[in-house]
Amino acid sequence: MTAALRVGVIGDYNVGYPSHLATNEALGHAAKSLGRECECVWLPTESLTGEDGKAVLARYDALFCAPGSPYASMGGALRAIRYAREHDRPFLGICGGFQHAMIEYARNVLGVADAEHEETAPGAGELVISKLVCSLAGQQHTVYVTPGSRARAAYGRDETIEAFRCNYGLNPAYQQRLHAGGLRVSGVDENGEARIVELPDHRFYMATLFVPQLTSSAESPHPLIAAYLRAAM
Repeated sequence: MTAALRVGVIGDYNVGYPSHLATNEALGHAAKSLGRECECVWLPTESLTGEDGKAVLARYDALFCAPGSPYASMGGALRAIRYAREHDRPFLGICGGFQHAMIEYARNVLGVADAEHEETAPGAGELVISKLVCSLAGQQHTVYVTPGSRARAAYGRDETIEAFRCNYGLNPAYQQRLHAGGLRVSGVDENGEARIVELPDHRFYMATLFVPQLTSSAESPHPLIAAYLRAAM
């Protein structure tokens, strides 16, 4: 019997969050569409701060950073994201996961040591993640996917409509710097603001500001989640 894919879900599970319930479901039916089972294990962010954090992360075939920020431990979330990036572990960051992937990359690759999130550090000088001019919570919007990107290959089309649950996003002042620094913007909104980013040379490293699991179903698994698990296989 083929072993189940083991996915470590970075986040503080809350049964009251629809996006958390949808995460388990979407990973499960995307795996089944590939002929596999998926074992999802939620990893509380505070559990990833200790000496054994790397050993815990190494147990999983892939890492998934879930919505639900602010996390109980921002440091734990950032440490897990960095582990996935540096160890070429398939990674998908969603909503809060997207936001923290931007901060991790800015701090540890681009050298913006004090990169921060406006939700938790509103007075910081380097707000890589800032409050959206208009909240996207509970809305659906078109995302335009970049030709030649991994996201475009997964979707098989140039645009898609996605569900959002966020009040914060990438500060446009940092978008070009991150893109030029290697974290490529591969999906944008109608104003050209980042909605998908990826690392082209990584086995699979992608983050989306929208929440793909909310529109995923057993009959039609979300293509980005299926592509992510395919890489984990």
